[in-house]
Amino acid sequence: MFSKKSGGAPTPPVPSNQGRERMASKSNSTFSVLGSDLAITGDITASADLHVDGAVEGDIACSALVQGETSSVKGAIKAETARLAGTVEGSITARELVILKTAKITGDVFYDALTIEQGAQVEGRFAHRNAKSGVAAAPSSSSAKPELTVAG
Repeated sequence: MFSKKSGGAPTPPVPSNQGRERMASKSNSTFSVLGSDLAITGDITASADLHVDGAVEGDIACSALVQGETSSVKGAIKAETARLAGTVEGSITARELVILKTAKITGDVFYDALTIEQGAQVEGRFAHRNAKSGVAAAPSSSSAKPELTVAG
């Protein structure tokens, strides 16, 4: 019953954290999920895609962000692509941004491509980013005075 089988080498025990190490590996992982039961205080940096359903109080930087309807983020978001459906209090910078109808955003939005579903709530400014430098286009010099020409 408890005897070893003859003729075979015993298999080594598998460490309990082996699955977690494999999931954390950059080469094997394609996305990370923060479940709705999580509340995180602190900045998050991910080299892969990130799906957030919980609450985050801190900045998020990742390749692609998907935010669930029940999620809330209090901090800045920087991503290549972002699909937002929850609450965001902070600035958003993304190359490609989709704001879904359930989203409630308070903060400035910097984007290259933007889609907003009807019903989404946004309190803040929108600015198209300069595609070459990846930053928002700066307004013209403050020393230059606007000119007004009246046709007459």
